[in-house]
Parts: sequence; C-alpha cells; structure tokens
Amino acid sequence: MNSFFARKFVIQGIFIAIALVIVARLFYLQIIDESYLLSANNNVLRKVVVYPARGVVFDRKGKVLVQNEPVYDLMVTPREAKDIDTALLCQLIDIDVEGFKNRMDKAREHSPYRASIFEKQLSSTTYAQLQEQLYKFRGFYVQNRTVRSYPDSIAPQLLGYIQEVNEKDIEKSSGFYRSGDYIGGSGIERSYEELLRGQRGVKNQMVDALNRPKGVFMEGKYDTLAVSGEGLVSTIDADLQLLAEKLMKGKMGSVVAIEPSTGEILTFVSAPSYDPNMMVGRQRGNNYMKLLNDETRPMFIRPIQASYPPGSVFKIVAALTAQQAGMITDHTIFNCPGGYRYGGGRAFMRCEHVDGPTDLIKSIQRSCNTYYGYTYARMIDSRGMSSPKAYDLWREALGKFGLGHTLGIDLPGEKPGLVPTSDFYTKRYGSTKWRSGFNISLSIGQGEMGITPLQMANIMAIVANRGFYYRPHLVKGIGEKKIVKEEFKEKISAGVDAKYYEPVIEGMSRVVNMPGGTGYRIRIPGIEMCGKTGTAQNPHGENHAVFFAFAPRENPKIAIAVFVENAGYGGTWAGPIANMLVEKYLRDTISLPKYEQDRIFNANFIPKSKKEPVLKKDSNKKDSTQQNIKQTNAAAPKKEYYVHHSQVRNRYE
Repeated sequence: MNSFFARKFVIQGIFIAIALVIVARLFYLQIIDESYLLSANNNVLRKVVVYPARGVVFDRKGKVLVQNEPVYDLMVTPREAKDIDTALLCQLIDIDVEGFKNRMDKAREHSPYRASIFEKQLSSTTYAQLQEQLYKFRGFYVQNRTVRSYPDSIAPQLLGYIQEVNEKDIEKSSGFYRSGDYIGGSGIERSYEELLRGQRGVKNQMVDALNRPKGVFMEGKYDTLAVSGEGLVSTIDADLQLLAEKLMKGKMGSVVAIEPSTGEILTFVSAPSYDPNMMVGRQRGNNYMKLLNDETRPMFIRPIQASYPPGSVFKIVAALTAQQAGMITDHTIFNCPGGYRYGGGRAFMRCEHVDGPTDLIKSIQRSCNTYYGYTYARMIDSRGMSSPKAYDLWREALGKFGLGHTLGIDLPGEKPGLVPTSDFYTKRYGSTKWRSGFNISLSIGQGEMGITPLQMANIMAIVANRGFYYRPHLVKGIGEKKIVKEEFKEKISAGVDAKYYEPVIEGMSRVVNMPGGTGYRIRIPGIEMCGKTGTAQNPHGENHAVFFAFAPRENPKIAIAVFVENAGYGGTWAGPIANMLVEKYLRDTISLPKYEQDRIFNANFIPKSKKEPVLKKDSNKKDSTQQNIKQTNAAAPKKEYYVHHSQVRNRYE
C-alpha cells in the first residue's frame, strides 16, 4: 500500500515538472525571446521609419540655396534573407560579391532579426531598376530618404554638409538619433541642426511572405506623421555670392561683405572652394578624403579661421582708439622723414614715403607708418601709468572693435585671431619695464597680431556706422514667421564717439576718390566709396593683396574686405574685386572696363606646387621678423633695423 502511494507521488511530480518546463519555455518564447515575434511581425507588419525633409535654405531674395532630393536606402533583415540571387542583386546595385558578403556580415552583427542598412543612397535610376525585381529578394526592402542638393553649387563653407551620425552624436542626442541617421556636419547645417532636422514618423505597412507591400495597417490608425524641418532665410545674396566666387576662382583668400545696418553677411567666400554636391551621394567618402588631402585646403574656412596680420586696416582702429583716449586729435601733426625712430634713435621702422608734416587725415590717405609709431608710443608710454597697464587699456579698446575674440557668427569653428596680452610681453622680456619700442610692430598691425577676414569686414561696418555694429550672421529668418535670433538684434558699441570717425572716413575717401590715392583707379563713378589698400609681404611666395572699404559714404549699404593670397598689390588685384562687388550690389551693374574684368577673372595665383601653409600654433613663439625691430630705449643696438609696412607673415590660426 505504501509502495502504491509512493509511486503515485513520483508520477504526479514528473507531470508537474514537465508542466513547469513547458510553462517556462512558453514564457521564455512569448515574453523574453523576441526573435519569433519579430519574425512573425515582419511577415505581416513592417514598421517603416518616415524620415522628414530637412528645412530648405533660401537666399535673402527667396532663391533656393539648399533643397532636398530623394534617395533610397536598401534595408535587409538577415534572418529572412534566404535563397537570394546574389549575382543579380549585385548587378542591380553595382557592388561585387565580396561587397555583398561584407554588408551581410555587418547586418548580422547589428541584429539577425532587425532591419539595417545594406546599401545607402541609391539613386532614382538604380531604385527604379531594383524595384521591378525587389520581390525576388526576400528580407530586403527600400527605405525612402532625402539628401541635400545645391542648385547653384555655391557657398559650401557656409552652407555646410550633412553626414551620418556617429556614436558621440547618438549619445549626446539622448536617444533622438539612431544609427544611420543624418546630422549637420558643418556650416549652418550644423549650427541650425535642431531646427532643420524635423521629426521622424512611423508607418505600419503590411507585407506578404514574398516581401511585397500589401497596404497600410489599420488604415494608418497607428502611424505617426513626419514633421518637416524649419526653413531658413539666409542673409546671402546668391547673385553676389556667385560673382564673388567667380572672381576668386584660381585664387586663394577670402571675400566677406556685410550690410552695416543689420550685420547681415551678403557674401562669404573662402577660396579655393568646391562644389557642395560632392558631399552628397555614394561617392561622398571618396570626395571628402580628396578635399581633406588637397594642399590648397578647400575645406579650411578662411573668413573665420585664417588669421592674418591686419596691416593697414589696423591704422583705422589705431586712429580711432587714440582719439578716444585723448592721445591725439584730428589736428595732431607728426613729421615723417621716411620712418619712425625709437630705442634712443638707434632703431628705425621705415615708412613707404617721406610724408613730411602729417595730420590724421593725411596719415590715413598716405598710410604713414611714422604717424602710427608716434601714436602707439603715446598710448603706451605717455598715459601716466606703467606700460603693461597702458597696454591693457589699449588692448581693451581693440577688443571693443571685435579683435582678439570671436564675433559670435552663427557658424561653428570661428577663431578669435590674436592680440597678445601684456603678460605675454612681460614673460618674454622678464620684466614689467618694457615700453612701446619692444613691440612697435603692433602700431602698424604687424608682429604677433592676427585678425580674420570677418573681423576685417566688421571693422569696416563699425566705421560705416560711426561707432557700432551688429553681430555678423548668416541667417536672417527662421521658419514661416522669419524669426530673427535676439543676439543678432543687439547693437554693440565699439567704444569710440561718433565725432572721431569723420577725419578717418575723410582719409579713407581720399584713398579711393582723390587723384594720387592708392585706390584711385578703382573708384566707382557716382558712388563715394571709402577704402584702404594694403599689400602684405609673404616670405613663402608672392605678396598678398588686401582691400577693405564701405560704400556709399552716407547711409552705407555694404562693408567689404577682400584678401587675395600671393597676388601682389592690393590696389591692383583685391581692389578691383571689391569694386565690382560693391557696384553690382548697389547698382546691379559693373562699369569697370571689360579688359580689367577679364584680367581679374582669368588671373590664377595658386602656386603650381602648393606647400602647406605656416600654422600659427603658439602665441609664445617669437616671430623672426619682429625680433629685428623690438628694441628697448635702454639697450637698443647700434645697427639700424628697417621694417617695411608690408613686411608681414601670412599666418593661420
């Protein structure tokens, strides 16, 4: 009897154990393991991500600069991809068998059960060929996407490009981005990414066992709509931009033009340039590497990243800040015997001319180095305080003109240029007893000082406005309501009273409009353009040409800076470029003689064997040119040293 009951409990225990195993297995298959659910769902439902169209970018007149065009990503779910005609698929999408295997391995690593990209950005033509036979490739389907298109192929450095997200982008987005998504990689595509990108949607699509779409699930009840990105209205004038890029073809340098009354950037050229459409499509990676390895550095954004000694443009700032400090007036006269002596008269900074008695207006017109040597000496040595403290006040005044710090343009990667601190010189000379003679090259915009072309143009905007500027920017309207960011509405003072600008402006006007002025040949009949020419010596090749101006004198509409590397004289090469752009913008015509236009259009100053430019890495490194002119009053050498106003080094930040 006891044996019977024992057997009964054993049998019951076995059945209970079997039941528990079955229940546990069912629980695992239905609750924990999603592979069968995913496989079943994929045989009936396919959740298709609907990618939104990125916002379109327009120029200031409503012309399309950046638009979208359709492309198609071929997706694969590895577990379902069986009995594939590999040769046919490879032929249709133009890959080899080895490429097919590599792509499948990558997809399996991602997930055997979830769809991932097999081949991205198929063209409309390739998609049309594939679509007819897609039913033959079980486990494969096509995901609609859009990429950027640039109708006029202009302004790549400011517009930027999009690229696939990396792990860092995904992590920073708190889950918004997923592998395979696109994100702005540079330019305003990057700066305005959150506005341009829009919001993804999801469409539940029914498919059969042969991977053929069979309609929308539940009439779209569970779908979510994609929301397109916000459109942007750029400040750029597309016609002016196109002209500027043509003028800079075959050249290295920058053109920046600003509307003084708003800070809106009208033209933003970095040369050499490239076709922005090269950064779109299946060859993007190859094109990117070619551009990256190009010795002329077309992806280097010169207007905001190249830092040059300002030269003549700095004399404008020096004249204004010295008047505000009470160190000079418009009637202050210094005698120019052909240069400025310092260091007890034993060191000499040469001037371009022997100008004789020179007042402020004449100093601008003639670009007199001597005048600004004396002016700088007063600013540093004659203010009743230590030279380092006086220098700090001088540097602070420059900062109000936007020098030595970023201006806050709506582009990533802006560099601040360089205005060394007093501590830099105190450390260099091991004492606080240094005086103006130690860094006299700064008086004429040379030495360790460096500013960007954007800062050059902004100085012209300040002068045009008689003492203030609006932060330079590239987007003037966001979305349908054309919203302007608040930081671009702020009126920023340069710290110099309006009354001090008139003698400076008169001098600039005489440069262009008075016979004998260095810019007289590039005057515009009927338009009083106020400007300044400059020529910067390049120890690595031909001189650099510089011209900066604003026009007209009253109620200015445009401020411009042109910098052409390896070109020679500013009045010969940079000036005519500014002439054509200013007149084109103000009158929509060009009156410069045809032969002069052709001379500029056809000029090519890119060296045949381009060497890497000198990088300005550390402000603590001594410039060999400047070591020859920085002398003290107490310990100046007997030998005289000469520094031409254009003897500067081309440097990059």
